[in-house]
Amino acid sequence: MAKQIIFALTMLITLGVFTFTAKRLFSYFKFTKANFPIRDFGKRFMVMLEVAIGQTKIFRRPVIGFFHALVFWGFCVILFGSVEMIIDGLFGIEKSLKILGFLHSVIMASGDVFALLVAISILVFMIRRIFMHISRFEGIEMKKISHQDANIALSMILLLMLSLMGMNATYVQLQTAAGETIFGVYPVGTLLAKLFGGLSTNGLHLAYEICWWAHILLIFIFANILPYSKHFHVFMSVPNTFLTRLEPLGKLTNMDDITREVRMMLDPNAAFEAPAADAPISRFGVKDVEDVSWKNYFDSLSCTECGRCTSVCPANTTGKLLSPRKIFMDLRARMKEKGPSMVKNGKDFNDNKSYLRDYVSEQELWACTTCNACAQECPVNINHPTLILDMRRYLVMEESSAPTGLKTMFSNIENNGAPWQYSPEDRLVWTENLEMKVF
Repeated sequence: MAKQIIFALTMLITLGVFTFTAKRLFSYFKFTKANFPIRDFGKRFMVMLEVAIGQTKIFRRPVIGFFHALVFWGFCVILFGSVEMIIDGLFGIEKSLKILGFLHSVIMASGDVFALLVAISILVFMIRRIFMHISRFEGIEMKKISHQDANIALSMILLLMLSLMGMNATYVQLQTAAGETIFGVYPVGTLLAKLFGGLSTNGLHLAYEICWWAHILLIFIFANILPYSKHFHVFMSVPNTFLTRLEPLGKLTNMDDITREVRMMLDPNAAFEAPAADAPISRFGVKDVEDVSWKNYFDSLSCTECGRCTSVCPANTTGKLLSPRKIFMDLRARMKEKGPSMVKNGKDFNDNKSYLRDYVSEQELWACTTCNACAQECPVNINHPTLILDMRRYLVMEESSAPTGLKTMFSNIENNGAPWQYSPEDRLVWTENLEMKVF
């Protein structure tokens, strides 16, 4: 009974802290703008199955992709065992899902094997991060705390797997020593059980309880650390792939306000329609976090900081300042900075700083070629160019700020109806004195 009470209190505290954190993070969404309507649920579900569950984009780097897929699939399988532990802890029973029979054996065996596979994968990741100095893990946006964050998360996952294997091994040895039935199948646990062969029944029970509590407490702690870590994508990546923009990557969306103005010019009757008196004057493009769409902010929370986007960016590869990963890391950081003040003082709060310029420079934005390589490569389907384009729109339409070459082009379009400096009357001058055969 005491164990149940302690477990219930621990779980209540965990849920309370997580709810507080989640509520605070998602309260920021009310300051963002609407995005595309969510339709085509069947197609979205298939995209989610392919990209998130199937890990197809991860496998573009086959070796390390395989290890990452093992970790993801392992977590999915081990989740069922965690559910059983929660039921056991609340009701004071042992192996509550044993009523599933053969399915329970399959779940336990899969979780036991995946615990070992995930532990091996995590060791590979840690060796790569600590000793191999992978280039895509570096960059001006990757501060020391970013590397510490990754190492802490990997260490906790490793401890989770070790405690799970220890729990299974001591359970098998304890049940064997006591002559009791072993519920479930534990291939790895059976092999490791021999390590505990020298312990008495009481010693085995104590070892099992230590491993059991270590594993469940690590789960509770890890769940509350994740929202403050890049590993928040553990929760966010799957829904983010479901919310993927389904249009072709190269399609650039039009601004509704501009489209409306053009239609009014083309339709004389529409020009006499009075706008709503209380309609707010919207800002063209994105200057600060209140101008981004909810999907942009959702993307920033889903970012894995893996650097695949930056590693394939032609601008970054040629030495320019642009790093697509930095764009969304900066958005997350800016919302973290300004969001609490907007919650307290309202959306109009101004701290004399902005996402554009204070976090993302004009040089970064104009370096983008909108080739969409970053969006194509992103393992959680973040669309970087849409946000970059919106910040460019702000610069051009609100501040008339653009590189000299673009300003010349804009002037030529305004004066000549074309990007070139020649008058429309002179467009065919180049054809004079050409000898053309008539067939």
